Amino acid sequence: MIGYYVHHHGHGHLHRAIVLADACRLPVVGLSSLPRPAEWTGEWVRLERDDDDPGPRDAAARGQLHWAPLDDDGLRSRMASISAWIAEQRPSVMVSDVSVEVAMLARLHGVPVVSVVLPGERGDAPHRAGLGLSSELVSFWPPSARGMVRGLAPADAARLRCLGALSRFGRDELSGGRPDDGVRRVVVLNGSGGGGPTADQLDRARATSPGWEWQVLGGPSGTWVADPTAALRGADVVVTHAGQNALAEVAAARRPAVVVPQDRPHDEQRTTAGVLARGGWPVSVRETWPDAGWGARLDRTARLDGEQWATWCDGRAVHRFVGVVHAVAAGSDSASLVSAPAAGS
Repeated sequence: MIGYYVHHHGHGHLHRAIVLADACRLPVVGLSSLPRPAEWTGEWVRLERDDDDPGPRDAAARGQLHWAPLDDDGLRSRMASISAWIAEQRPSVMVSDVSVEVAMLARLHGVPVVSVVLPGERGDAPHRAGLGLSSELVSFWPPSARGMVRGLAPADAARLRCLGALSRFGRDELSGGRPDDGVRRVVVLNGSGGGGPTADQLDRARATSPGWEWQVLGGPSGTWVADPTAALRGADVVVTHAGQNALAEVAAARRPAVVVPQDRPHDEQRTTAGVLARGGWPVSVRETWPDAGWGARLDRTARLDGEQWATWCDGRAVHRFVGVVHAVAAGSDSASLVSAPAAGS
């Protein structure tokens, strides 16, 4: 049995868990403060939230942890729930996506941990401790994307397995030509983690891009859709933040993109955007949302070759992920089962 801890912020952690669970031959149990997703077919352990206290005390444990507030009933309950589940079910591996505290807890129970490493600056004491005790470290960008993570201990940087971007959708689901109706379409992907363009900013972008039809998905000015495949198939250009899940979907669809990173902890999205800008992928990167010039920007971006995304998302990341997790569960070396080479920062 595999335990998969799913962080509640955004949708990327959950989407990775769902994709892994669908592909694994072993049962996967989700552990999260998120409600059980409709598409989840296995067991789901709902954890109590630990961030309801408006005045948390010493949540970082003097810099040694990321989130463990003193005397918090939610924290006490969720950690006890995870411990009780481990004692009862005896999982063969825990995937941490992401929490260094859950990784530590599982390892203290003698359970090997596969930790997902996110982009950005990860050299603080909690990251170094949680990643250092993990049996395997995986990330969801290609080995060629140099500079995606900073601050890892040298030994951990050397063993980080860069699996490539993991999309929920296969190339067959996203393939197909754009409608042959003469309309040029741009799709804006807003994440669920907050941020994104305002209604006024979108109005100004439309005003400076005559001849382009805009569709906004998610965010305060758009419509949230769980499955954006139809919109992506019909897009000439996608405007997106630099979150891992959104980029994976755009890359799987092979659509050129305007990437505008949003502020996230540990400089996650700005690090990703910087790597994309230097790496030859079909993107136009802007540090902040531009107020003008959208017509020319979309025209330039539409001329980029979307097939260049193939090195970012080759459709095999889930198989590599399963290989790592199964190998750790079996107590064997995953190196012989994973085709993507290990690559650090």
